[in-house]
Amino acid sequence: MQQKIIILDFGSQTTQLIGRRVRELNTFCEILPYNKFPKDDPDVIGVILSGSPYSVYEERAFKLDFSAIRGRYPILGICYGAQLMAYTFGGNVEPEGTREYGRANLETMEEGNPLLQGFAPRSQVWMSHGDTITRLPEGFRAIASTSTVKYAAYAANDEQIWGVQYHPEVFHTADGTLLLRNFVVGICGSRQDWSPNSFVEQTVEELRAQVGQDKVILGLSGGVDSSVAAVLLNKAIGERLTCIFVNNGLLRKNEFQQVMDDYKVLGLNVVGVDASQKFYADLAGVTEPEKKRKIIGRDFIEVFEAEAKKIEGARWLAQGTIYPDRIESLNITGKVIKSHHNVGGLPEKMGLKLCEPLKWLFKDEVRRVGRSMGMPEHLITRHPFPGPGLAVRILGDITPEKVRVLQDADDIFISSLRRYKTRLSGEEARRVLAAGVPADMRDGEIEVSLYDQIWQAGAILLSDVKSVGVMGDERTYENPVALRAVTSSDAMTADWAHLPYDFLADVSNRIIREVRGVNRVCYDVSSKPPATIEWE
Repeated sequence: MQQKIIILDFGSQTTQLIGRRVRELNTFCEILPYNKFPKDDPDVIGVILSGSPYSVYEERAFKLDFSAIRGRYPILGICYGAQLMAYTFGGNVEPEGTREYGRANLETMEEGNPLLQGFAPRSQVWMSHGDTITRLPEGFRAIASTSTVKYAAYAANDEQIWGVQYHPEVFHTADGTLLLRNFVVGICGSRQDWSPNSFVEQTVEELRAQVGQDKVILGLSGGVDSSVAAVLLNKAIGERLTCIFVNNGLLRKNEFQQVMDDYKVLGLNVVGVDASQKFYADLAGVTEPEKKRKIIGRDFIEVFEAEAKKIEGARWLAQGTIYPDRIESLNITGKVIKSHHNVGGLPEKMGLKLCEPLKWLFKDEVRRVGRSMGMPEHLITRHPFPGPGLAVRILGDITPEKVRVLQDADDIFISSLRRYKTRLSGEEARRVLAAGVPADMRDGEIEVSLYDQIWQAGAILLSDVKSVGVMGDERTYENPVALRAVTSSDAMTADWAHLPYDFLADVSNRIIREVRGVNRVCYDVSSKPPATIEWE
């Protein structure tokens, strides 16, 4: 039996964060749309209801038939989930005069309650709601409050039902992990047997049973997901796995050879294909971003298919698809949050069956699994990199010279991020450690590189823009480069990284001095939303 917590999603952008916090408690969980609860699943031990962008009293609000879960499982409602239960069970929920957003001080009213075990009398929580519960249903009581929210947390008198009108899943809530631990472990009874090592053992067995004696092809990107998937498959089936790594000419500087060398160290059977000239030729003169993406996707499939056909007896195509990719590309509000990138229709086109070893893992879990298998740290901590590569970081048409300029600028930026160390404490230290970055805590502080503190970084070449500059006694008319670095937990939302001024000054000076064709460097201070992480 694989115990699991079901998280019912009502459209909140922090739902995946709830899932990651539950997994950090070594407990398996599934995120499902609010109306897709799996009836009669013997592995379910508890249910969490997420937040939502809607108000419970709106006509368009998502409603839940509680008959499938009430009285059968412990239930924890978070924000909208708490309000939905109060409203549905006979209480009142009304709009507040002003939106409650940001930090607040929680005062516990019932220290012995199992949800609040170990809580300090006062602790910091994070609020984000425009409504509030003004009356609890009959048979419910308040167990915590803030100065402005009377029912910040509540419990049922005779049922295993709890609700909180704040977000325990975010780092700003001091006892958030403790609250989730109290619910998942203390109330639901999780055995906490979901771990990287147990995942590897179980997945290797499942892969051997799934694939049998067939051969498997895997398309490598050099990123952590496909690399961990390849090492897992290699442990399961060995030489019957063939990996294909395509150089589209749009990788980072020297990346093709570096990645090939890394894969040899890992003992993988890898075929490297340099198709850069084909991609350059087909992209010549193309400036529209979506058209560039389609050309690159088409060319990749053509190159990959031609190479794959040389492998006799292959029956499976493996992908590094991870769990967030599988949580519906359109979220339940109907708004596009994140699209799913893979190798298109290759499985059907080539008559191959699909194998996805990482389909239940979040990104930070993928990294932990990689570490448990002894993979090199620089592969595990590699930032996400767009499938179309530098093509979506060159604004305008693609030429080998423009790629060279951007590769040189990007290499200075990324290598500098890796070298520059800072000391962190408090919330920032907790965030970095929770993401799986290896660091030793000393005197309440950790020392980590800027690279390990951010989610994704890269340089962007504004190739259709010319900037006036002066170098020596000469006037220049060359391209600007923009630097982009963001912090995030899942790429659905992101904030620009507040990099030190001395670091930015040094990187800017080096790029202008060392990269021929660049005379100006800018730093992108846009968050997502409204901007996106990539520029195209």
